[in-house]
Amino acid sequence: MRAGIVGIGRYLPEKIVTNQDLEKIMDTSDEWIRTRTGIEERRIAADDVDTSDMALAAAQEAIKHAGITAEEIDLILVATVTPDTPFPSVACRIQEKLGATKAAAMDISAACAGFMYGMVTGKQFIETEVYKYVLVVGVEKLSKVTDWNDRNTAVLFGDGAGAAILGPVSENRGILSFELGADGTGAKHLYQDEYIIMNGREVFKFAVRQMGESSLHVLEKAGLTKEDVDFLIPHQANIRIMEASRQRLELPVEKMSKTVHKYGNTSAASIPISIVEELEAGKLKDDDVIVMVGFGGGLTWGAIAIRWGK
Repeated sequence: MRAGIVGIGRYLPEKIVTNQDLEKIMDTSDEWIRTRTGIEERRIAADDVDTSDMALAAAQEAIKHAGITAEEIDLILVATVTPDTPFPSVACRIQEKLGATKAAAMDISAACAGFMYGMVTGKQFIETEVYKYVLVVGVEKLSKVTDWNDRNTAVLFGDGAGAAILGPVSENRGILSFELGADGTGAKHLYQDEYIIMNGREVFKFAVRQMGESSLHVLEKAGLTKEDVDFLIPHQANIRIMEASRQRLELPVEKMSKTVHKYGNTSAASIPISIVEELEAGKLKDDDVIVMVGFGGGLTWGAIAIRWGK
C-alpha cells in the first residue's frame, strides 16, 4: 500500500497588503521588495481570525475534495509555529469543530518545513495499515509574530492555510520517496523571540544549497532522474531561492509553482496552498511526477517526490 494525496484545500484571508501599503509605514519600496524577494502582496488575517479558524476552513475544503467524511479521519497533524495557544493544539481544536470524533490529533513544529514533516509522518501510519486517512494541515498566522518595524522581515510574511487528506492510492502513484533533515547549529539564524528574528544572508545560503540537494536526493531515492520531473513545488520563501532549486533540476520556468508574489511566505502553509493553486490551473495531472521541497527555522528541511493521482 502506498500513501498519496486524495484531497486538498486551502484558506486565504481576504485582506491584501501590498508593497505600496508597506511603503507608507516603513522605510522600504516596492522595487526593493520585488527585486529581492519576488513578493508583491500578502494576505493578513483579521484580528478575530486565529490559526485554528484558518486551519478549519482549509481542512473542510480538503475533506470535501477527498469525498470522505470527517468521521473517517484517523489522525490530524497540524504543522504550525503560530498556534492559538501553546495548548491545546490546533489539531485538537479543529478535531472538535470538524467532528472528527475518532481521530488522534497533534501539532508539529518544524517551521516552514512543517508540511513536509506532516506528510511523511502521515505516510508511515497509512503504509503500515494502522490508519486509512490522515489530515495534514500547514497553517500560519505569522502576522502576529512579525515586527512591523523591521523591514527585513515584515515584507516577507503572510497568513494562510493549506490542507491535504492522505490516504491509500493505486500502486504506481503516491509518495515515492522523501528526505527530512535538521541542523540545530543553524537555530541562531532564524528563530522567534517575541518576533521573528532572521539572519537573511545565512538563511539564504543554507536554503539555496539545501533545497537543490534535497530535490536531487529524493529523485535518486525514487530511482528517477531530473528528466522525469513534471513539476516543482518549492516552499514559497523567496523567488531567488526558488529559482536556484528550479535550475538544479534543469526545469523550464513554467514547470515551477510560483505563488510567492501573491501570498508572500506563509511558512508551513505555502506548499499546500501552491498545490491547490496549480491543481485549479490545470498544471497538475494524474501520473505527473512532482517534487515538493521546503526549509525552515530549526534549521529544518524536507522534500518529497510524489506521483500525482489516486
